[in-house]
Amino acid sequence: MKQRMAGGLAVMLTMAVALAPIAASAQPASTLATSTLASLRGLAPVTTLPNTPAGQAALAGNYTVTGGIQAGTIQQPTLLPFAEQQQLALRDAFITGGNATQLADSLGTLLGTSYQSLAKYESPKQFTSIAPSVAALIAYTSATTGSGANAGKFFFANKTTDGKTPAADPAMAVMAQVGGVADVFGRAYAHPAGTPGNDPFGNSRPFQTEPGLTPVSGPDYFGKPATNTTYLRGPDQDLTESPSYPSGHTTYGTTESVLLAILVPERYQQAMTRAAEYGNNRIILGAHYTMDVIGGRTLALHDVAHLLANDPAYVGQSLRGAPVITDFQGAVKQARADLTQALTAKCGDTMPVCAAQDVSRFANPAANEAFYTITLTYGLPVVFQSTANTVEDVGKVAPEAGYLLTTAFPYLTLVQANAILTATEGPGGGFLDNGSEFGLYSRLNMVAAAKRAAAMAPH
Repeated sequence: MKQRMAGGLAVMLTMAVALAPIAASAQPASTLATSTLASLRGLAPVTTLPNTPAGQAALAGNYTVTGGIQAGTIQQPTLLPFAEQQQLALRDAFITGGNATQLADSLGTLLGTSYQSLAKYESPKQFTSIAPSVAALIAYTSATTGSGANAGKFFFANKTTDGKTPAADPAMAVMAQVGGVADVFGRAYAHPAGTPGNDPFGNSRPFQTEPGLTPVSGPDYFGKPATNTTYLRGPDQDLTESPSYPSGHTTYGTTESVLLAILVPERYQQAMTRAAEYGNNRIILGAHYTMDVIGGRTLALHDVAHLLANDPAYVGQSLRGAPVITDFQGAVKQARADLTQALTAKCGDTMPVCAAQDVSRFANPAANEAFYTITLTYGLPVVFQSTANTVEDVGKVAPEAGYLLTTAFPYLTLVQANAILTATEGPGGGFLDNGSEFGLYSRLNMVAAAKRAAAMAPH
């Protein structure tokens, strides 16, 4: 790692440590972490969908809705016209995981521009960071959530860690306990693993299973001419042997958007809207199903909440490409102080004043909430009737979830925060919402919750 000076700030120039967007392997069986096992357990309900008529209907809906979104025949309340959204989806195919800069447009016209001028990707593997504390926080958080997402890809495809090595016994037990099967999407959509044109490991992606792929062409993140095919089948990115579930891009997009929301709470709602947009763009590109996106979002929210709670199973871990963080809350405070100093110096005013200057696509709060809300379920059929028409008490089922709000809005108590999350949660009964702690995160409407939290600020 080398350092240079830019604008009076020490800026790190280093190799990107984002979770790999192509075919990242899970942790070796002998080192399966508690947090990774929790992710596999939480994501496992997808493997049981073929077992019931409700699950089969959800799988059918997943296929149909995914295809309709990708083709543009299902009209969503996206923040951009569909043609422009397609172009953004193509640019979003590259992950700026080391500094979250592509996601920082959610910070508003002035603050977002300020952030992006200080945190850049100079090439696919080199980036600048605003401050070492911010870089460390991003690296550790994404490494944590990425471990679960990467492990899930091969495990749910063919019960392995890398396509070939059998998963650890505790992971195998997860599948056995729920009575699930691997390669659910391949089986359901008549594209089983290893057949011509499909993923050799299982859970082939939409561009491999859908009857057609609506083309998208234009400049990629670095301005180079590209198409969605070059980012699906190569040479820009080859996903033909990268199982679909869950979405690693969505895991990254949600993870680092949550960090931006917490570090810049004035833009919390917009940052979470960008997270939803980023995941949805993977559907538009043809890379992921709606269920992949829901799974990636749920995993990220769950893991970040546990980090914010300083859960011993999540903090203090040795993760590839990341420094060890033992006090996550302390790391957040330091990163916020350093980021605030850098951004206020750049934008020339206080954070609230700079954050309020916005003429971007995120300037309409109602539009933000409407878009985020439809991505909670994508209208997929209910799977679990036991949670479909109930309000799940976040404080009882997933009490650590409240830290997603209290860390950004410190005037809230954890009890108040969990009450807000409960009052604003989305529809229940989805394919992950089986009554578990993990499943409840699939219902959290973070835009609506942040709106209510902000309204409770003392005057």
